[in-house]
Amino acid sequence: MPINIPKNLPAGEVLRKEKIFVMEEDRASTQEIRPLNILVFNLMPEKEKTELQLLRLLGNTPLQTNVTFLNTATYTSKNVSKSHLELFYKTFDEIKHRRFDGMIITGAPVERMEFEDVNYWEEITKVMDWAKINVTSSMYICWGAQAALYHLYGIGKFELPKKCSGIYGHVITDLTVDLVRGFSDEFLAPHSRHTDVSLDEIRNHPHLRLLSYSEDAGAFIIQSKDTKNIMITGHLEYDATTLADEYHRDVEKGEPVEIPVNYFPNDDPTNEPKNTWRAHSHLLFYNWLNYYVYQETPYDWHFVEDNKEDEIEYHI
Repeated sequence: MPINIPKNLPAGEVLRKEKIFVMEEDRASTQEIRPLNILVFNLMPEKEKTELQLLRLLGNTPLQTNVTFLNTATYTSKNVSKSHLELFYKTFDEIKHRRFDGMIITGAPVERMEFEDVNYWEEITKVMDWAKINVTSSMYICWGAQAALYHLYGIGKFELPKKCSGIYGHVITDLTVDLVRGFSDEFLAPHSRHTDVSLDEIRNHPHLRLLSYSEDAGAFIIQSKDTKNIMITGHLEYDATTLADEYHRDVEKGEPVEIPVNYFPNDDPTNEPKNTWRAHSHLLFYNWLNYYVYQETPYDWHFVEDNKEDEIEYHI
């Protein structure tokens, strides 16, 4: 089934060349079908690259999916054109009256800052609180995961002695959980961050379960026990060359960076890296959309009685 995207979105042409079934909004509106509505709060600086990465994964399932992109109103990105944002993005005030079947909040280049010092922190927390009532299931990626762990569950982050960058091996703690159904006992995934969260705090938290971790990179897949929130501390959505692009960018800036672990063939940055995590990336998103979004969301939100704020459990 297709993924429905805004007309003329640049990522659309790339997705078509990759044989991913995409459908623009005007055609999708003529079909008698209840698609999934997914909100993507894209905080990454290179928004068009992130759009393509996420749409590629959201579009590789049998489910028809409408995607709405959200941008901060309190901060204007410097790495994407104003016209792109005006054409393809909404602000929270424009969508807060709606309900969504799923939501993704991406990473952001602010991880070394205290959460409260991020100039759009109030806006992010407002969206996370709104999602408790208006979104069936939410996925938080990298800094987004750390923000959710902090705001929703009271777990802070700490700075690492050096950047965690590379491809790391991970294990699954419980293969019977639907989110990791079909995963190998061990699998690879990219990480790219300067901060981390405590494994012990996650393991001991009454409302969280640790589904996957790495001996070297720490916690990876964390799920709330009510299954509404999924936190991914790494970047399964990354392309094969994304870490290479980040590494060469940092080298050009003169930053003291090390070669990403287990990434370049023979640890030689002139060699082209391979994508060794693609299958598990698609599997994770497939499982999320199927088991936690499609299977759980109401067919028609209008028939769902509105929840009251005081019925929502705040876990801090």
